[in-house]
Amino acid sequence: MFTQTDYDKLQQIMAESPEKKELLTRLLSHHRMEISTISHEIRNPLTLVYSNLQFLENEFPELLPSKHWKNMHQDVEYMKQLLEELSDFNNGDRLSLQSLDTNTFLRSVALSFATSILDTDIQMTSKIPPALPVIQADPVKLRQLLLNLLTNAKAAVLSPALKNPEQLPSIFLEARLAKQSLVIEIRDNGCGITSEQRDKIFEPFVTYKKDGTGLGLALARRIATSHGGTLTVSSVPGTFTVFTLSLPVQ
Repeated sequence: MFTQTDYDKLQQIMAESPEKKELLTRLLSHHRMEISTISHEIRNPLTLVYSNLQFLENEFPELLPSKHWKNMHQDVEYMKQLLEELSDFNNGDRLSLQSLDTNTFLRSVALSFATSILDTDIQMTSKIPPALPVIQADPVKLRQLLLNLLTNAKAAVLSPALKNPEQLPSIFLEARLAKQSLVIEIRDNGCGITSEQRDKIFEPFVTYKKDGTGLGLALARRIATSHGGTLTVSSVPGTFTVFTLSLPVQ
């Protein structure tokens, strides 16, 4: 699979001439089609496996307490999640652009995430000024990007690896206009990211989570790049992490 660096290099080559752009566009389309076909062919039998597991549970309830049965369920769920995220990653740069009221949009995202953490001790705050611009963006993909970052922040502030587990877990979302860009920052006071991890976290299939697929941040950066923007990270382990999304304002 191509990495984000590979895609960036291809985009540079495509800009050199119309002939190169046409050739590489066909290459990328074929690459996406192959991944979609593989994902589809795996998903169908996997769905049947999952249905059979549910049938067996109903037929033989004595299987439920078994550790091996539980592990098998978790493995199937992981495979389903991996296929879904692989499909999302494969189509991460296919945008359906529309005029987006960023103030209303960001408030909706913040409220949606805040609702999801009501049963935790996490303090969620946001700073979304009213005078944010309207931009051309794909609201579905952009929402996916931001919720991915917020979910990662949630995992970070609840991590058992925190140096000071007694501190109040907090997540802060801020949006501002900087020159010709809309800048959105998501900050948390969680476990942080080491310098070695920061160099790799945006690469596909690189993960430092126990049950992660390694596609979430790779997809997030691809969505940002497809919008003509950037996604960067800064962090001090045990202190804070800040993901910064910058999107162009037309």
